[in-house]
Amino acid sequence: MRAAYITQLGSPDVIRYGELPPPVAGPHDVLVDVEVSAVNHVDTFVRSGAWRTPVEFPFVIGRDLVGTVVRAGPGAPGFQVGDRVWCNSLGHDGRQGAAAEQAVVPVDRLYHLPGGVAAVDAVALAHPAATAHLALFTHGGLRPGETVAVLGAGGNVGSALVVMAVRAGARVIAVASGRDAEYVRSLGAHEVIDYRSPDVAGQIRAAAPRGVDVHVDTSGRNDLDTAVDLLASRGRVVLMAGLRTRPVLPVGPLYLMDRSVHGFAISHADTAQLADAARGINDLLAQGLLRPRATEVLPLSEAEQAHRRLDEGKVHGKLVLRVPD
Repeated sequence: MRAAYITQLGSPDVIRYGELPPPVAGPHDVLVDVEVSAVNHVDTFVRSGAWRTPVEFPFVIGRDLVGTVVRAGPGAPGFQVGDRVWCNSLGHDGRQGAAAEQAVVPVDRLYHLPGGVAAVDAVALAHPAATAHLALFTHGGLRPGETVAVLGAGGNVGSALVVMAVRAGARVIAVASGRDAEYVRSLGAHEVIDYRSPDVAGQIRAAAPRGVDVHVDTSGRNDLDTAVDLLASRGRVVLMAGLRTRPVLPVGPLYLMDRSVHGFAISHADTAQLADAARGINDLLAQGLLRPRATEVLPLSEAEQAHRRLDEGKVHGKLVLRVPD
């Protein structure tokens, strides 16, 4: 089968495109013909070695896929040949990746794709939407009636955060680029603040005088001093980006007001957490409430170029690899 793979860790030029032996599914696995695979920042971390995880060479890159079931093991009930499916947790912790003509997916990491949902839309949302769900509900403990501050609301994860928080009955204060204001409002944000404003924190305080209950900064800047100061009593800051940041931790305001800081990486989510996120995502996909803002589809053979562009910060929206070429 054709695949995008590596035989060593390193820069994007270690990515190869060519033939590999087809994967073999075990009794609790499902063999999937891959239609599309997304490219994520975490894929570049695994490829480069910035994120240390077990990698068996040759290693197929990529986490996310949408495809069709071609074989289901006896220990993989619920899936039949021809089912359209998706996954967002390959290519990590010893699991081979998704950027190939076929992939083996453990049954507890595979989800049915709702009817009528385009493969490109689904795979583009698989990682950012699951990240948003985990941030808000698994780690942020969001409840109806609470106030959420979303920094970077115009991005892939940020826009999913806005949609999910609004749907959960929360009030959303969104911080985004001025050019994204109209788009973010269309998602249901109650207040939109231009991140270039001279006093973003002051505007958030004015919009939420009692403080925000959940604060999520998708940009990875992680200014904890400001974020904690914006929290309500028992408010939560959720960290999910900024691999190399080392912010100051304001201990006093944290414990005096029962505030907390929660960090997580989607790669550490267990299968039950991922399945819970998938149920929520499928519900939003089926209703047409969750859509990627912008996608660019490239052939699988251009995986190296896709990684290079992501490393260089030259991607606006989501890159998707079409399989096969």
